[in-house]
This record gives sequence, C-alpha cells and structure tokens, in this order.
Amino acid sequence: MKEIIAIIGGGIAGMEAAAQLLKLGHAPIIIEKGERLGGHVARWNRLFPDLTPAGELIERLTEACKEANIFLNTEVSLVNRLRDGYNIVLSNGITISTKYILMTTGFKMFEASKKEEYGYGIYNNVVINSDLENWFNGNRDERIDSSSMKTIGFVHCVGSRDEKAGNGQCSKVCCITAIKQAIELKEMYPDAQIYCFYMDLRLFGKKFEDFYTKAQRDHGIHFIRGRVSEVSENIDGKLIVKAEDTLLGKPLKVTLDLLVLMSGMTCNPDSSRLASMISLPTDSDRFLKSEDNITHITSSPKKGVFYAGACTGPKTVPETLAEARSAALDIHFKIQES
Repeated sequence: MKEIIAIIGGGIAGMEAAAQLLKLGHAPIIIEKGERLGGHVARWNRLFPDLTPAGELIERLTEACKEANIFLNTEVSLVNRLRDGYNIVLSNGITISTKYILMTTGFKMFEASKKEEYGYGIYNNVVINSDLENWFNGNRDERIDSSSMKTIGFVHCVGSRDEKAGNGQCSKVCCITAIKQAIELKEMYPDAQIYCFYMDLRLFGKKFEDFYTKAQRDHGIHFIRGRVSEVSENIDGKLIVKAEDTLLGKPLKVTLDLLVLMSGMTCNPDSSRLASMISLPTDSDRFLKSEDNITHITSSPKKGVFYAGACTGPKTVPETLAEARSAALDIHFKIQES
C-alpha cells in the first residue's frame, strides 16, 4: 500500500529515508526550510576518517531521492492532530494530510560567541569548525590569512561537556573533526606547528584511532591535554593562548596565527517548536526523546511519528544514514500492519 510520509528536514537523514521509502513503494514528501538539500554535510568539504568528498555523498543522495516530492524554502507552520493522522500546514500555503511523520530536523551548531574566553566574534583570527570547512570549500574568509599559517590551534569541546554552556553531553564528532582538519591544514602548510587542546580524546568510530596515530606520527601534530583558560591578542594581532598541560602539570602559553574552535552539536530550535505542536517529549539535553534508547531509537511515543539522525542527539554521518534506513523500514512495517 502506497502511503504519503512527511519528512521534516532535508539533510542527509531526510534524503536517505526518502530514498529508501521510494524503494519500498511509498510517496515521501521532504520539507526543507533551506534553499537546498543536504543540511550541514552539504557545506562540509571532506568527511572523516578517509577524507571522502562530502559532495560525492550529497550527489548520490540527491539522485536517490529525486522522485520524492520536495519543498525547499518551506517551513512547517502548524501540525493538527486528526483522529487517524496529521494535517501539516506549510508556510507556502499547502496542507499535507498523512498518517506518518518522520522528524529529521538535525542539530544546530553551538554559538561559540557564548564562550567569550575563546574570543570568537572578538578577535579576527578565531573561527569555528564549520567556518574552516567553508574555507576548505574555496570560500573566502577574511579571518583566515592563508599567507600567515605558521602556528594554528584547535580547541575541543566548545559548548560540549560544559554544564555552564547548557550542554553536558559529548558531541561525538568534535575530536575526530579537529584531527581531520588539523591533518588537512598540515598537508596545506607542512611547516606549520599545530596544537590540539583537549580534555579527553573520544575516538570510538572505525579507523578513528588510526587517524589519531597518523596525525601524530606522520604530521607531527601536538596534542595537549588541558583546557584553554584565556585567549587574548598581542600588539601584532597574533593570538596568545593560555592553557594548562595537565599531563606535564604546568601552565602553557602559545602564540597562534589562527584558532579553530570545535563547536559542538545542540538541539535544533525547530525540533523544539515542532515538539510543542505534536506534544513530543524532549530529553534533559533538549533533543527529542525516543520511545526508548535501545530497541526503539527511531520511534517516538506518539503514534505515527518517527525520528532519524541528530534530532535525538549528536550522530556521525554513518550513524545518521543507518538510522534513516531503519526509520524507513519501521514506517514501512507499520504501514504493512495497518
């Protein structure tokens, strides 16, 4: 039986789910508030750990879901609960009636300017991970001076594992992203000295540990265990970073040409807004709460509403794609049962 499924969010989770639902004979509708599909990954340059071009993944997913009905530059204005389904009113005036909603609303990057001690938005040569990826993609950024790349620093866990910032959870991908970006910069600037300031390295994915070893062995990247306490600027416009090396038990001061902050994942405000419309529960970290965290990760407590990707918490790209496939199958089986 062919069913209409409303997919809210056109990132890689929404695209992959739509592709699978098309294969299963259904009629997915992707609702994306941006001007293009792909979400955060569409703005990334290369993916860890094998440095696959992100554009290749987006191209594959775009081709796979092209038969879906896709609304770009469109938001959900209202969701009305019906006796046996939902009416979804869109900002373009169209109303979709469906029994099934798949939430793939993703995440929002932590606003690094909230951590004033790191100087984001204060000093010209402080950027976040997504800014650097945008620069890797060939887009000019006046904060990044390609002619002066002798010393570069990365600060892990910006807005993650930080109760004061309102997010006590690990964002999963910050450590490996810092290593990936450090290697890329080292390949571009072989003589540069690169420092990674971390609390704990959390490298749980396949080949992640190998990537870390490669960064040290082949590229000479320095890993310093300890929090950065202060970032300031000297008279020459260089950054002065003060930290404590907790392994050596002594303070450290480094002069940098560029500082990159590993901004973590936080809940997407759109998820919270939609949750209030449908009466969906949220977790202590404000991400959407699954029916349970072991056997029904892609299911919500509400009939006909499913989840995939980072709307329920930080995810890697492989995890996101796997959840999207799982959610598509869960929806298909529910349709078969009805």
